[in-house]
Amino acid sequence: MDKKIILDNNEVIFMDEDILVINKPTGILSIKDGYDPSIPHIQGLLEPQFGPLWIVHRLDKETSGIIILARQAIAHRILNESFRNRTIEKKYHALITPVPTWQSLKIEYPLKPDADRKHRTRVDHDQGKPANSKCQLLKRFSLGALIEIEIYTGITHQIRAHLRAHQFAIFGDKLYNSGLPVQPISFARTMLHARFLSLTHPITKERLMLTAPYPTDFRDAYTKLRFTKAQDEVL
Repeated sequence: MDKKIILDNNEVIFMDEDILVINKPTGILSIKDGYDPSIPHIQGLLEPQFGPLWIVHRLDKETSGIIILARQAIAHRILNESFRNRTIEKKYHALITPVPTWQSLKIEYPLKPDADRKHRTRVDHDQGKPANSKCQLLKRFSLGALIEIEIYTGITHQIRAHLRAHQFAIFGDKLYNSGLPVQPISFARTMLHARFLSLTHPITKERLMLTAPYPTDFRDAYTKLRFTKAQDEVL
């Protein structure tokens, strides 16, 4: 398969006549904005190049990384069933603070989306939906860490809400850091990247294991965190 450059040099990760998998840039909506449909979104940006597309799942505007779109209605239907049946494996990478003491952490708190005036997702043991996440430490630094999160459910802001419930914040996240210490390093966006997707192709039934390279800002943030040794070096 030939790679094609789209949307600020982000690569097409996989493409055939049935599906399109891309490395979504940060700052672009997955779907139309409900209040202002003129704001650029993935489907509208890609359809002039690739033809009709169906959205299968979403990433937050600030989140970069792997996202799959259907190119045929039947592929869309089958992929939707796969997501509902939780047969698609999804892993994210995040830069978090403070430094975790654990190597792995399983979080099984029920979550309620749109739970306050800022539309945040909150842990709610009475009205929340079941939500399961598993965190794995990849790299530990003096002021934070790189972790991998596998989610088994797809609640809006699930990763951010689950981490916040354990007193962690993703670097750059300004929505879920309320009540936590000031982040020791400032970054322009939430440092969350959809890194890996494993799924059965909806038509060919081939098992696909796909990885999205880090964008430049995530690599730069990782490097800064790695080489920052003490608080006074941040100032």
